[in-house]
Amino acid sequence: MAINATNTAQKREVIAAGNYVARCYQMIHIGTIRETILGEEKILNKVRIGWELPTELKVFNEEKGEQPLVLSEEFTLSMHEKSKLRKFLASWRGKDFSEDEAKCFDVTKLLGAACMLNVIHKPSKKDATVIYAVIGSVSPVPKGLQVPPQLNKQLVLDYDNFSNELFEQLPDFIKAKMQSSIEFAAMQQPNHQHIDQTEAPDLGDGLPF
Repeated sequence: MAINATNTAQKREVIAAGNYVARCYQMIHIGTIRETILGEEKILNKVRIGWELPTELKVFNEEKGEQPLVLSEEFTLSMHEKSKLRKFLASWRGKDFSEDEAKCFDVTKLLGAACMLNVIHKPSKKDATVIYAVIGSVSPVPKGLQVPPQLNKQLVLDYDNFSNELFEQLPDFIKAKMQSSIEFAAMQQPNHQHIDQTEAPDLGDGLPF
C-alpha cells in the first residue's frame, strides 16, 4: 500500500476582522520558559487563554456538527501595572485593579466569562502573505446584549492536575513550548512540586473579577 505525501493541505480558516461576543473556555499553563525579546533572553511564566465565538459557527467535522470559531492569546503571568495581562483584564472589566487586587489573581476565574473581542488581521513575521487573526482589544459586553451559552467543553491544563490525554490533543507548537518549561521538566521527576490552581466556579454571564 502506498503512503503518499501531497501538497493539498486544507486552507487555513482566518476569522474575519471585526467585533464578536466571546466566552473564555480554555486555560493552558505553558509554564516557565526562556524567550528572547528584543535580543534579550528572559525567563517568563506563560499561560495561553482561549475564547470561543458562539455566534460564529462552522462545520469542521460532520460527526460533531456546527462548532464555534476559536482563538487564543498568550500572556505572561504577571499583574505588574505595565504587564500585558493586567492591561488586558482591566480593559475586559472596564476598570483597573487596585494594588491589593493585583497582588495575586487566579486566571481560572476567567473561564466561562463573556466579553467582546475585536479581531484584527496581522501578517506573519516570516511570510507577509500569510495572515493571522489576532485579538486587537477586549471590552465588557454591552448592557442588554445577550451572549449565547458556552458550546465548547471547558479545557484546563495545568501542572497541578496534569492530563496527558488533554496534552496530546494540543497543537505541536504548544506541546513543544510546554515541554521546554521548568514545570514540565520537574513533572518528570517523582517529587516535583505542583503549582497551585483552584477550580473556577460556574460564572454565568457575570464577570468574576
